[in-house]
Amino acid sequence: MPADTRSRASGQQLRADPSRGVTGRTILAALLVVSLFGFRQDMHDQPKYQTLEASDFFADGRASRPPVPGTVARGGLRLDPHLHSGKVDGAFVRSFPFRVTDVVMARGRERYEIFCTPCHSRVGDGRGMVVRRGIAAPPSFHIDRLRNIEEGYLFDVIGNGFGRMYGYGAQIDARDRWAIVAYLRALQLSQNVHTSDLPEAARRELQRSGGGR
Repeated sequence: MPADTRSRASGQQLRADPSRGVTGRTILAALLVVSLFGFRQDMHDQPKYQTLEASDFFADGRASRPPVPGTVARGGLRLDPHLHSGKVDGAFVRSFPFRVTDVVMARGRERYEIFCTPCHSRVGDGRGMVVRRGIAAPPSFHIDRLRNIEEGYLFDVIGNGFGRMYGYGAQIDARDRWAIVAYLRALQLSQNVHTSDLPEAARRELQRSGGGR
């Protein structure tokens, strides 16, 4: 018998054999039943407490346990009070906890323009966009009181807020708050610099333009 004839005959024999099809369907159905019911372990029905659920097992009646006293969250160990509080021995500092570089200044300008300009404006005069829309104006950074205030005080206000201003401690980390203070000092200097404080070349240029004081 030719090979293609034998192949067709074998296929017809397989399709004509009802026992093969019945056996396969039966095994498949049995496996499905076992998978659905035989191996189920009811993990989703196990006895357990949900978050903040009450419990009579603990004396305080709460299932959620408080942290062990003295527990510090990962990354939350603040060993440098100068960096994290702007204070040393309880007093606001008049210095920065790290070297102020061009990179720090650029970062400070970026963060200032994101978080501070809506109220304080780009030049720090307290006439930001929300103030123009009716919100009470903050004081200008260029008044004598704020030009002479400690750097640590400015850092503290950014983090904890003051008056109508709420704190940005959760949104801006400590190093970025210091970067903002550094940029703010440069901004204050740019608006209040005296001609005598400028380099000679800058003074000559300013005199040619008719400015200076």
